[in-house]
Amino acid sequence: MPKWLKIYLSGVLMGAADVVPGVSGGTVAFIVGVYDRLIAALSGVNKDSIQMLFKGDVKALWRHFDGGFLLALGAGVVTSIFLIAGLITHLLAVYPTYLWSFFFGLILASAVFLLKQVNHFSVRHGVVLIVGIIAGASLSLLVPTSMSTSSPMVFVAGMIAICAMILPGISGSFLLLIMGMYSFVLNAVKSFDLTVIIIFAAGALVGLLSFSKLLNYLLNKAHAMTLSFLTGIMLGALVKVWPWKETLSWEQIGDKKIPVETNLILPWQASSYQFLNDLAVPMAFILVGVLMVFYASYIYLRNEDKS
Repeated sequence: MPKWLKIYLSGVLMGAADVVPGVSGGTVAFIVGVYDRLIAALSGVNKDSIQMLFKGDVKALWRHFDGGFLLALGAGVVTSIFLIAGLITHLLAVYPTYLWSFFFGLILASAVFLLKQVNHFSVRHGVVLIVGIIAGASLSLLVPTSMSTSSPMVFVAGMIAICAMILPGISGSFLLLIMGMYSFVLNAVKSFDLTVIIIFAAGALVGLLSFSKLLNYLLNKAHAMTLSFLTGIMLGALVKVWPWKETLSWEQIGDKKIPVETNLILPWQASSYQFLNDLAVPMAFILVGVLMVFYASYIYLRNEDKS
């Protein structure tokens, strides 16, 4: 498979994940092995890049930001949002337990895979992992509130949402729901409210450039500790993608109802419980998600060894 096609398909998977509230594109980036490269490319704003910009050296600037990689990945994300988002939304509405089971398996297996990348795992790595688990679970269990829709808050919402999208385990769309800004931003996009869109995009750009630099620094200077913390966030976020749940409250977004507050239950506590539909099939989807991650990681590592 050509490298650009692999990167493009990685973007497609990331875009599909970002559609689902509670699933992060950063998680998928980890699974397919492009996370470190993505963060490094996004954190390229520095003195050298600014000098290249003022000199008009487009080729050097393109290479500095790993332009080919970002273009292929971004094209995949955009394609997914326009072509696959509808399918994901439909599956979430019709077969929510099966879809959540699949994502649960993906995230669980990718967390195990990431822990294997931490060399000489020690007590301090374990402590950081636990802190990450608590942080991820706490964010996943937050109850939605209502924030002001003033321009400064829209800017802040853009910063927070985009930072969450590049963190594994945390969904930007979910945090917008938590802040009570999801419907406001979505309606602004639908009605093409340029003022809100520009302010939100400006916040997202500032958040993306600044937070990616911090992540890139941490991954370079304290790779094992950062990886332990990010893995903990992924494990904590499993609370949000737990397949068996009952919805306590909904939010009406246009013509769609999105579950906002849920209560986690055991499979046999579901109303009209059936062994096949409520336990066996979801467990099968979890297994499929687990196997897909280990197969993808096997292919990725094999290609790395060959290169």
